[in-house]
Amino acid sequence: MKNIFDPPVTAELISRINQLKPETPALWGKMTVDQMLAHCCVAYEMAFTNKHPKPNTLMRFLLKAFVKKGVVNEVPYSKNIRTAPAFIITERKNFEEEKARLITYLEHTLSLGRDHFEGKESLSFGPMTAQEWNNQFYKHLDHHLKQFGV
Repeated sequence: MKNIFDPPVTAELISRINQLKPETPALWGKMTVDQMLAHCCVAYEMAFTNKHPKPNTLMRFLLKAFVKKGVVNEVPYSKNIRTAPAFIITERKNFEEEKARLITYLEHTLSLGRDHFEGKESLSFGPMTAQEWNNQFYKHLDHHLKQFGV
């Protein structure tokens, strides 16, 4: 798994994002490219903002017990995997705004560095290691950039 805390990896991701155009078609799935960019921002919103509510105790237990491993391991996501409700983007978005927002989140993550994420609380999964944060962020973004051919 590539390391998002490594500047060349972040630069590579940003380069891939910059290859996208408002009309770039998906190779699979139902999202448009602008919706995909907004969808990818949700993981960072959950890490850096209070925009999304914390799941209740039962839901958090279920997420930790049954979902966390698949999100933070190094196994790539399969195509058309189910999406958690908070990540579903149904309305069209401004492509340039979402692209800039995602790049800003990547740069912010890099500037904070690995140590910031060691033991950082995940909204859904509780405290996670920096490696788990890395895997979650990189795997998700890589999956969707591949979805759009970059």
